[in-house]
Amino acid sequence: MKLNKILTLLAAALTSAVALADINVGVTVSATGPAASLGIPEKNTVALMPKRIGGQTINYIVLDDASDTTAAVANARKLITEHKVDILLGSTTTPNSLAMIDAVAEAQVPMISMAASARIVEPQDAKKRWVFKTPQNDIQMSLAIAEHMANSGVKTVAFIGFADAYGEGWFQEFSKAAELKKLRIVASERYARNDTSVTGQALKLMAAQPDAVLIAGSGTPAALPQKTLKERGYTGKFYQTHGVANADFLRVGGKDVEGTFLPAGPVLVASQLPASHPVKKSAMAYVTAYEAAYGAGSVSTFGGHAWDSGVLMSAAVPVALKKAQPGTPAFRAALRDALEQVRELPGAHGIFNMSATDHLGLDQRARVMVTIENGAWKFVP
Repeated sequence: MKLNKILTLLAAALTSAVALADINVGVTVSATGPAASLGIPEKNTVALMPKRIGGQTINYIVLDDASDTTAAVANARKLITEHKVDILLGSTTTPNSLAMIDAVAEAQVPMISMAASARIVEPQDAKKRWVFKTPQNDIQMSLAIAEHMANSGVKTVAFIGFADAYGEGWFQEFSKAAELKKLRIVASERYARNDTSVTGQALKLMAAQPDAVLIAGSGTPAALPQKTLKERGYTGKFYQTHGVANADFLRVGGKDVEGTFLPAGPVLVASQLPASHPVKKSAMAYVTAYEAAYGAGSVSTFGGHAWDSGVLMSAAVPVALKKAQPGTPAFRAALRDALEQVRELPGAHGIFNMSATDHLGLDQRARVMVTIENGAWKFVP
């Protein structure tokens, strides 16, 4: 009887040890609210991420921040303090991700953001050294747009973007790209993500008579300025950012977004890429996995950003495990260090090469130009 009791206690201790060795991954995404068309495919993608890495069980704790900065911060703190996560993935939008930086820096928990602004990881400092991200920087995509505009004969551009960090970041970066390509910005307007009318802004843009309009929004709210301008009779070229690359934008925009140009990650048109494209194989791996789970044509670039956070995590965890056990400050620090050392890692959007000064690690292999034709995305060679 005494032996049985000892064996039972040993078994319980072993079970406890195994549980402690699990890696807890906290996720906060905008599955509801204005950014839901971005957050839903991200949430769907988490279900496809690896359940074991480096021989360790991975537990995903997924929360919805409803596209709200306050909720995103609350989720981050809850995941850190209550769930003791080893790494945090999210959030969906730039304002949410920027708001979460203090929480992860204080707790020294590495975070991989799925939002675009370079300001999430630049400039590197004591706080941002804990933060990484997977979406392409605005300047990479701005240069692609400015280059396409210049090659298409555009001389003057009107800008309208979100009245938040996403829109401001885009205006700053596109202004630099426009200057390089000798493009003149003749008007600049802002609107809120949840606005239902932008008639006033549209009239000001049209009064400037631009050759093209760049709309710096994301998800379905980015369709509003374009639809309004079309209704008012604007006939110039339209450009959007990579923030609209999902099926919901096509559905909401309808005929009004036909002919729009935008830069996107290769994953959006993976099947159309030449076999020689360096990202085709890794992009198709995600497309195949996502569409097998959610149906043909369901993939979006935003889910791809979530997938790439899992790719980065899968590469870093085995390295960190050589130095420390999950659930400890040492493991979280080792995981941060391992993410910084990622080299030539293929993902859905590009090839990652991180460093102490670059917590994105993507180059020009991570962008292609796309147009909307017959309600679908078409690769522009």
